[in-house]
Amino acid sequence: MGEYAGGCYGGQFAFILVIFVLLVIIGCTVCGGY
Repeated sequence: MGEYAGGCYGGQFAFILVIFVLLVIIGCTVCGGY
C-alpha cells in the first residue's frame, strides 16, 4: 500500500476531493439550484 512516498496520501486526497464534489452536486440538486 505505502510502497512509494505520497501514494496513499495522494489516493486519499483524490478520494476526499471526489466525495466533496459529489456532496456539492447533490446539495445543489436537492436545493434546486445550480
